[in-house]
Amino acid sequence: MSDDEELKEDLIVLWTNQALEMLFKSKTLEEFWYTALDIFPKLETAMADENHILKSPETVTDARRTSSSEGKSLPVSKSVDSVIQADESYRMDHPEMGLCILVNNKNFHPATGMSYRSGTDADAARVVDTFRSLGYTVKPYNDLTCKQIIDVLQNVAKDDHNKRNSFACVLLSHGEDGLIYGTDGPLELKMLTSLFRGDRCRTLAGKPKLFFIQACRGTDLDSGIETDSGSDESMCYYSWRNSSDGSWFIQSLCLMMKQYGKKLEIMQILTRVNRKVAEFSSYSNHPDFHGKKQIPCIMSMLTKDFYFPH
Repeated sequence: MSDDEELKEDLIVLWTNQALEMLFKSKTLEEFWYTALDIFPKLETAMADENHILKSPETVTDARRTSSSEGKSLPVSKSVDSVIQADESYRMDHPEMGLCILVNNKNFHPATGMSYRSGTDADAARVVDTFRSLGYTVKPYNDLTCKQIIDVLQNVAKDDHNKRNSFACVLLSHGEDGLIYGTDGPLELKMLTSLFRGDRCRTLAGKPKLFFIQACRGTDLDSGIETDSGSDESMCYYSWRNSSDGSWFIQSLCLMMKQYGKKLEIMQILTRVNRKVAEFSSYSNHPDFHGKKQIPCIMSMLTKDFYFPH
């Protein structure tokens, strides 16, 4: 076998092993398919580009040096490293940043038993300002029923996103664990996010899709503890909202996005959001609701680093 053929075989093994490692990290069947739809087109492209890599003198030299040593290992070359490094972050070179859908539900049908959400307009204004500053085209909607929420997101999922880097959706409403409320009742969040699966929204396949949800995830209360090093967090607590300033989460999210949006990776930003929210404590005349804490829940199925473009 020639040196070029040997290097080609090693590169194919390297790329294939990386793809399999990403698939094995999938925790659910849905995540497995998301990952597969994302990495296999890139694997095919990388393998098709092998001739370009083999033309690099540095690569050929490194391969020959490796083949003469005992205990053969995969060649490490600048050309291979550059291919892998470039694929660690999502592409942000499309003409448009993408759409940001904002659903702001304030008034609810009496049959739902849900109260008027004072302060939510302050949240909505912050979201519009923040996401526009990040380059998104923001489309706000107020007081949508369950059917209207589904219709809006279905139409967006059917849209052509080929020229867009990503998609964002911000939902401001009442909620329960796994549910978000339209003005006339609850909806499963999983059903809404599934509209943007790679097999249902192909022009967003392999691109980051961000969902930010300001809603309760349960009815427990967290009094918090004084600590120097943090505490164990539970995921189903009240989501606190000030009647004039808006919710702790949206206030913190928009502040951290403005401060770090062009500097840090998205998960680093959201960790700072958690820290900021943890600084708040509720104030209430009702003893059961006074001095309570909140911690947001971060769930990620992103397979790469996501940096907002400068």
